Amino acid sequence: MSERRDFLKKSALLSLGTLATSIVSAKKLDAIENISNEHFLLEEYTLPALPYAYDALEPFIDKQTMELHHDKHHQAYVTNLNKALQTTKHPAANSLEEIFKNMASFDTAVRNNGGGHYNHSLFWTLMRENKDAKPNNPDGKVADAITASFGTIDEFKKQFNDAGAKRFGSGWAWLIVENKKLKVTSTPNQDNPLMSISEVKGTPILALDVWEHAYYLKYQNKRADYMNAWWNVVNWTKVNELFAKAE
Repeated sequence: MSERRDFLKKSALLSLGTLATSIVSAKKLDAIENISNEHFLLEEYTLPALPYAYDALEPFIDKQTMELHHDKHHQAYVTNLNKALQTTKHPAANSLEEIFKNMASFDTAVRNNGGGHYNHSLFWTLMRENKDAKPNNPDGKVADAITASFGTIDEFKKQFNDAGAKRFGSGWAWLIVENKKLKVTSTPNQDNPLMSISEVKGTPILALDVWEHAYYLKYQNKRADYMNAWWNVVNWTKVNELFAKAE
């Protein structure tokens, strides 16, 4: 009889232990879920400061355009990206690069605003002051790679300008590294070559914004004039840095 009582006690204790373990496991899962939710809800992107003054790119890109382009347009992409990510639960949402790799899994708001934030953040760093209009051609290893890929610097610039000029409506022109080779391409709207949905994929090392808001105040509808002037302020030091990382 005592053996039966001992058996029942042990069975009851075992059941209680299993129940306690289940409760603890459930609490752990709840905690993990809460952490996951907080991750998605607390992810915040911010507007990067320009690496130069608003008027630093004059006379090629005017101060007022830079103020509006950076403070209004880019800020709107940052604000709307954060809003879009508030309701996005996706394991790739922890970085823009991961989002771009899985772009088809995200909605249009994340695509447009995530692209807008990334593209502009890169764009600002690819320009620098040249008020004296000194000759500003590629140098270093990227110059050698451009010559090897396109024949001459002038031919490269022609192809790059064509990509920007022939982009219907709004978009971007790009110089990318794909399989250790340089390519010129363009994308619509705020897409970029890092996105899985892009026709031509690669690592961007040079980017030009050909949306009208990038040039309309100074150049009106003359996109070609804007592109020709922009070569004066390209930051080839930064392009070489990106090229070295992408090789």
